Amino acid sequence: DARKDLPGVNGPERQTCGVAPGGPLRPWLELVRAPNLLTALADAAAGFLFTHPALARPDLPWFALLAAASVLLYAGGVVLNDVFDCETDRRERPQRPLPSGRVSIRAAERLGWSLLAGGLALGWAVAAGTAELRPALVATGLAAMIVAYDRLVKRTPLGPVAMGACRSLNLLLGMSTAAGPWGAEHALIAIAIGVYVTGVTWFARTEASSSRQGQLMVAAVVVLAGIALLEPLPRWAADPVALLRAEPIRWLLLLATVAGLVGIRLLRAIVDPSPHLVQAAVRHCIFSLIVLDAAI
Repeated sequence: DARKDLPGVNGPERQTCGVAPGGPLRPWLELVRAPNLLTALADAAAGFLFTHPALARPDLPWFALLAAASVLLYAGGVVLNDVFDCETDRRERPQRPLPSGRVSIRAAERLGWSLLAGGLALGWAVAAGTAELRPALVATGLAAMIVAYDRLVKRTPLGPVAMGACRSLNLLLGMSTAAGPWGAEHALIAIAIGVYVTGVTWFARTEASSSRQGQLMVAAVVVLAGIALLEPLPRWAADPVALLRAEPIRWLLLLATVAGLVGIRLLRAIVDPSPHLVQAAVRHCIFSLIVLDAAI
């Protein structure tokens, strides 16, 4: 990991980044990337509602706990990401809460690990309440993958794949209280969203500086491939909505519309790979994930 060679990441000098005490609420909301928490919630909700199409009252507590676990795990992951990358952010993103000193690194570290532990505990609580081991296993796997991404593989070629795996596990967390075993349609959803997020993460690898057009083009293909992988879902699902059974072309039109809107943003950034356009394309892709989750 290249960050091991950066001053202050390991050892006593680590505390030199962001020594000021935490300020008002806004820096903390920036630290957890509050708008992006909706995408984690959307993943878990998509997984749960796909496996519980007739949402009954007894299911609501488990839905709430799994959704909360997803949000806590995501928030913990992004906070620890900033903790581990603090010195890098001092050069590339000095306005972030830690390098700007608006939040202390010690407070951020405590918050990150606490959020991660809270999400993990909720996953195990659902497992205990439903007598189903899958929520605990998936929550544990997701927490481990989050830490592995943040601390070990983010800056390696495996980084985008690890981030995609986090999103796949987040969807599976929502599916973890399904009545029966997972089938091909569940795997299709997890893989498709994982591929999509892998492409988005790859596209964003050098968003803070200048990006290479070749890298952006390949990453864009991966993003669009993730959307395309969802094409057979209505045929694979056990009980698709009646409208899609009657007019399956609607699903293709929806995927084509999302792919077109995403593709336009990606193409603009490929033509002009400036940080502003690359970051705008990445934001559009991230929030388009909510649309894909809703469609699922």
